[in-house]
Amino acid sequence: MGWAASAVLIATLLHQVGVQWRERSTEGVSDWLFVGQLTASLGFLGYSWLIGNPVFVVSNGVLVLTALAGQGVYRRNRRIERSAAAGRRVHAPA
Repeated sequence: MGWAASAVLIATLLHQVGVQWRERSTEGVSDWLFVGQLTASLGFLGYSWLIGNPVFVVSNGVLVLTALAGQGVYRRNRRIERSAAAGRRVHAPA
């Protein structure tokens, strides 16, 4: 049951990161989302390690990676959006 629940959570988060990657947009995504996810996942990873629960060690290890990937995609999309906005200002008629 634990492995199945972890698989669903990880698949959901990977799907969200994939959508952001394809759409190249940060619309509707908080800049704190992946920071919070990373912080929580690191805490749960440490706790899972201390209690020796392999399901949660693996799951939270993967969640740390999805948080890092999500933050990377978010930052890339912000750069793209800023570049597009700067380009529109430069090329706007006077």
